[in-house]
Amino acid sequence: MTAFKSDFLRVLQERGFIHQVSDAEGLDALAAKGEAIAYVGYDCTAPSLHIGHLLSIMMLHWFQKTGNKPIALMGGGTTRVGDPSGRDETRKLLTYEQIDANKESIKGTFSKFIRFGDGKTDAVMADNAEWLAKLNYIEMLRDVGRHFSINRMLTMDSVRMRLEREQELSFIEFNYMILQSYDYVELARRYGCNLQMGGSDQWGNIVNGIDLGRRMGTHQLYALTCPLLTTASGAKMGKTAAGAVWLNADLLSPYDYWQYWRNTEDADVARFLKLFTLLPLDEVARLSALQGQEINEAKKVLATEATALIHGRDNAVAASETARKTFEEGAIASDLPTVEIPQTELASLGVVAAFVRAGLVASNGEARRQIKGGGLRVNDTVVTDDKQMLTSADLTQNGAIKLSLGKKRHVLLKGA
Repeated sequence: MTAFKSDFLRVLQERGFIHQVSDAEGLDALAAKGEAIAYVGYDCTAPSLHIGHLLSIMMLHWFQKTGNKPIALMGGGTTRVGDPSGRDETRKLLTYEQIDANKESIKGTFSKFIRFGDGKTDAVMADNAEWLAKLNYIEMLRDVGRHFSINRMLTMDSVRMRLEREQELSFIEFNYMILQSYDYVELARRYGCNLQMGGSDQWGNIVNGIDLGRRMGTHQLYALTCPLLTTASGAKMGKTAAGAVWLNADLLSPYDYWQYWRNTEDADVARFLKLFTLLPLDEVARLSALQGQEINEAKKVLATEATALIHGRDNAVAASETARKTFEEGAIASDLPTVEIPQTELASLGVVAAFVRAGLVASNGEARRQIKGGGLRVNDTVVTDDKQMLTSADLTQNGAIKLSLGKKRHVLLKGA
């Protein structure tokens, strides 16, 4: 293990964030003097970021916490093109209005992890539409494009993998790495940026930016990537049967977010406590040493600490208490996620349709499969007949029907 001088790289190494660094010694010296200025780019392809983005956001947090200046770059320009990294198919192009709406919806996430302002280490939010949207194509080809080798571009993972699988890569996507490289140069010129961070799938694009900076006369630039996380069982981090684990509360409730972390596999608890909470490492070590049933206590701490970061301490504690009432007391907690439907429908709704409406299953077919396996319950009673209808007799004292998928996912169905 490298003995870093800077608090930044030391913290990242101790907590498991580092995958690759372009020049560890040079970056370490820069960060030790508080002269590192780093950016991470986030495209605006959806109205919320998801857990897959959380690792790089946590890196920006620790970067600022250890005395350096972070830049959160909104991809208002690059989203118009679409990043082919890690994709098997062409991204659907969004309208400019959709991109702008997504950008506004995403922005609030960052202020929960980094501090913005005008001070030396205060964060900056930039938008690459500011320079990319103004580019003249002929000038872009002459000033920037001439520095890129098609031969080298074809060897990049994001391109090579698509070509090897004989899956179409559009010309507009092929240009993405050029635009990302140019972002790095532009941020170096505008803000003195000298470090780009991202997931390990971005390594080729980031190194391209370093090379372009050298050719276009910027100061020395650096690259740092974090690992692309999978769970101990090999599943992609941030994906569930119900879809992405969103960071915005309007797309995923704080309770469901808490439950995602509570359901962490035993083998992942120590790693996730280091990466996704701000707990001191000695406390992480204590929790990670718990065995058997006690590991569930560590999972609850992980869930509460991770939820507090994005949704606030009050919402995290409320989610924890709702879970306790639901699982330990068998209560129907009124603050479980709630789905409202017209009262007239509630009195004559088939159980299969009810679970689809509640978002617990994706389709009627999935609901029937779950019923066959005994996985669905109404008010804690196992559903055995897929023709079963909900009636007013199913309404509990608080006027709702509790629908459960397995032991850990619950929704209240209420009449509006």
